[in-house]
Amino acid sequence: MEISYKKIKVIGFDADDTLWVNETYFREAELEIQRLLSVYETPNQIDQELFKVEIRNLPIYGYGIKAFTLSMVEVALELSNYQVPNKTIEAILNIGKNMLEKPVELLDGVEDVLKKLSKNYRLILATKGDLLDQERKLKKSGLTDYFHHIEVLSDKQEANYSKLLNHLDIKPSEFLMIGNSLKSDVLPLVNIKANAIHVPFHTTWAHEQVTEKETNGKTYKTIHSLREVLELFN
Repeated sequence: MEISYKKIKVIGFDADDTLWVNETYFREAELEIQRLLSVYETPNQIDQELFKVEIRNLPIYGYGIKAFTLSMVEVALELSNYQVPNKTIEAILNIGKNMLEKPVELLDGVEDVLKKLSKNYRLILATKGDLLDQERKLKKSGLTDYFHHIEVLSDKQEANYSKLLNHLDIKPSEFLMIGNSLKSDVLPLVNIKANAIHVPFHTTWAHEQVTEKETNGKTYKTIHSLREVLELFN
């Protein structure tokens, strides 16, 4: 079924892994924590325990690198039966600090797409995570001027998006969200009768993965590069 975007007035972009590289750094950090805690457990078990702690902590810490770092410390304490050396805790904190200091690597075509779309549409950035970190990355990206509005959400569920659209004073049919996560950037929008385009990234956090049953019957478009967005608006 052909999807029409003629009614669109506002286009929202996710940030991490849609505009710039992010999840890759988390995968690298997971390998580091596996190495640091290898005296206590197998890599697979460490990975599983870390994921469980991250999910358990989401209602308390939310998303982002700081929350991830605190979860790594907690896992180290639990797996070591609270015997983990101070030096290891220091090394874990340094993993988090190094992640926060990573350069912002824009994905292919990002600036070209934003530059062209911003001439005819109101663009917004709608992301979740730590406010300070997202502001830092946006500043480093050099993309700030393309966005009319920047929203750092505590979560990306239907209620969050409905509130955002009310704030923007637009109908769901006039809004398009573009992002790499089906769970966060696509399905909630489709469920409130807005529009969404899925641009997959090569790696996805387990918490953001969805089943085929969850996507069955949902109307959205999947593209392989952000550059393809321009073809839809010719």
